[in-house]
Amino acid sequence: MKTIAFILVTAVTAVCFLLFIIYEKKKTGVHSLVLMAVMTAMSVAGRIIFAPFPGFKPVTAIIVLAGMYLGSEAGFFCGALTALVSNFYFGQGPWTPFQMLVWGLIGILAGIFSTPLKRDRLILMIYGVAAGVLFSLIMDIYTTVWTVGGWSWSFYFIVIASAAPYTVIYAVSNVVFLLALAKPLGKKLERVVRKYAECFFDEKTKS
Repeated sequence: MKTIAFILVTAVTAVCFLLFIIYEKKKTGVHSLVLMAVMTAMSVAGRIIFAPFPGFKPVTAIIVLAGMYLGSEAGFFCGALTALVSNFYFGQGPWTPFQMLVWGLIGILAGIFSTPLKRDRLILMIYGVAAGVLFSLIMDIYTTVWTVGGWSWSFYFIVIASAAPYTVIYAVSNVVFLLALAKPLGKKLERVVRKYAECFFDEKTKS
């Protein structure tokens, strides 16, 4: 009954592993690695500190900012490692690869669309809401497949409906934390990147 569920978890794990390999092959400067580690630590700490408030956490906001100011690579690593590391506290399971993938994708997309996200605060807020909905929808896929042992559209819609309050809280929290962190943290990241521009990016980017 769980065969399809295990296949899906394996496939998601493989995608995460592939993305790790792709980004790991890029030559990354020491300053970039340090900033990625700092952002990941902040994200993990934020998830743990806000554990008493289900759904209301700064995790996605920090991942989005990492992608915006440090690039898609940093966004992916911050998102994926946040799920992996923080789940040593919250509990590891077949849901971990799904969390790694969706948070990683949110970070990647933030890097790809960094220019409009930095330029327009409204677009950033919309992206925060969209990221919350995306996270919920993908995790609902995991819940459906793992519970049913296969795929059921009817059960999926039931899960979406039952998770709607959580999704709303999560989307709102993304907006709140982006409003609170985007300017002060963004300025600091931008200043560091600008200061160490020559050694921040890999050799191919500089050439």
